[in-house]
Amino acid sequence: MKPFLRQQLERFPVRLQELDFFLAQPDVVNDMERYREITREHAEVSHVNGVFQRFRQGESALAQAREMMEDPEMADMAREEIAALEAELPALEAQLQALLLPRDPDDARNTFLEIRAGTGGDESALFAGDLLRMYTRYAERQGWRTEIVSESLGEVGGYKEVVLRVVGDNVYGRLKFESGGHRVQRVPATESQGRIHTSACTVAALAEPDETAAVQINPSDLRIDTYRASGAGGQHVNKTDSAVRITHIPTGIVAECQDDRSQHRNKAKAMQVLVARIQEKERSERAAKEAATRKGLIGSGDRSDRIRTYNFPQGRMTDHRINLTLYKLASVMEGDFDEVVQALLLARRAEQLEELEVGMGAARA
Repeated sequence: MKPFLRQQLERFPVRLQELDFFLAQPDVVNDMERYREITREHAEVSHVNGVFQRFRQGESALAQAREMMEDPEMADMAREEIAALEAELPALEAQLQALLLPRDPDDARNTFLEIRAGTGGDESALFAGDLLRMYTRYAERQGWRTEIVSESLGEVGGYKEVVLRVVGDNVYGRLKFESGGHRVQRVPATESQGRIHTSACTVAALAEPDETAAVQINPSDLRIDTYRASGAGGQHVNKTDSAVRITHIPTGIVAECQDDRSQHRNKAKAMQVLVARIQEKERSERAAKEAATRKGLIGSGDRSDRIRTYNFPQGRMTDHRINLTLYKLASVMEGDFDEVVQALLLARRAEQLEELEVGMGAARA
């Protein structure tokens, strides 16, 4: 284990004693908000400390087993114990590394995925539809629920813009790295001479806001318009002005919803999207300031960042941020891209570990 990690972990037994002391104080017990806060931290610190103590016990047992190897009568038993401990300790160390990394409080949240057609005209709109299908299929594999909040259909299919709400466990934590530019290279169905065209879509992953901690919006800053939702015809045509569009005047940010027949429910959903977009704007501005001093491997998630290329003639998908290339594009487009998600999560953890080590070095200096 790296010395800087061990130094961090050795603080946990001390902190646990401090928290035990606080929880025994009458003034803390009588202050429910402070009591809940300390209890929550106690549970987190206790968990990390428990894993760390298992690691230390394993280190001690490994040292004893290696000493036992010098005794011919104990050598076979010692060899088995050494093999088991040498397999267990790296797993415990990896678990401790992950526990030490700062967590994004939004990771557990549901997510709005905005997919917008970019350069490439009709082909871009068709690709936006393909991306929607990819994310929907991935959500199905994860056991998540999806619903389309708003959509603007393309002229020949696909979408000019579509907003997908994804509901489930740790959705934002797994989809947040999808924000950015997605480039596609393929022969469009309308191309008679078989030439490969390049077009692009942008994706933005927005954490669904916590209603209790959401940004406060002055109602006078909102313009709310209602209109008749577009439909596929027949009984599904909406004959009332139930679709809602909300504009946040100070920022110009717009959100709309036409998914429900109820204007009230559409307004509530549009408001959620609007708040998510405002919060994402604030998050992006913070990320831009941080990027001025350190450009992260994963990038800022800005839509202008080209993050991925989907090359259909070669059956290749490349994530440019981590130089990952997979030659299984057909299955990726069917939602089989957990390998990409895991690689991005590992890359981010490596970044965070480096930042933690640098921070410890700066503190010692």
